[in-house]
Amino acid sequence: MNLFRFLGDMSHLLSIIVLLMKIRATRSCRGISLRTQELYLLVFVTRYLDLFYSYVSLYNSVMKVIYVSSSATIVYLMRQDPVVSQTYDAERDTFRVMFLVGPSMLLALLIHYSSRITEILWTFSIYLEAVSIFPQLVLMQRTLNIDNLTAKYVFLLGMYRGLYILNWVWRYFTEPGYRQWLVWTSGVVQTALYGDFFYYYLQAWNTNQRLHLPS
Repeated sequence: MNLFRFLGDMSHLLSIIVLLMKIRATRSCRGISLRTQELYLLVFVTRYLDLFYSYVSLYNSVMKVIYVSSSATIVYLMRQDPVVSQTYDAERDTFRVMFLVGPSMLLALLIHYSSRITEILWTFSIYLEAVSIFPQLVLMQRTLNIDNLTAKYVFLLGMYRGLYILNWVWRYFTEPGYRQWLVWTSGVVQTALYGDFFYYYLQAWNTNQRLHLPS
């Protein structure tokens, strides 16, 4: 594992911690898209089925369990917690996720590394993760006051993807024969979706103003 991969994992982990802190400390999920969180849960469940039949390392297994369990916890809190669930902005979080899930599954059936069901589901998770942030970004565009913790959560997610691209570049030049065009393409698409957000986030940070995304 190289430094970029490790920093990417830590950025991803920190984004989850920030989100859980926001929900626990404020007893609110206002500004958070349940649809994005449910998509991430679907991504991790379909991607990490290999936990049941493959072992790479303790670090690898622990991170997979953290991703699945934390996503399930967030979805549970937003749906079932008697206080937190009341703060969910269902009127604004209306993105039709089937426009993301359906094409991702279709693409996985058409373009994949292997025809085994677990590999197709893994490929589906790669495609779906690339666009799972969409409902969150749309919700933020519809929200007039984006709180700092929500903005930091999305920023850390974007950093995670950016660091993974650097990880892939590093591996390309240091590992002979390393090629993952499917993963690379999906990762670049996912990172590109954060472009506007990063621009306005850094602009707000530089001027010490609250983040606002134009609709």
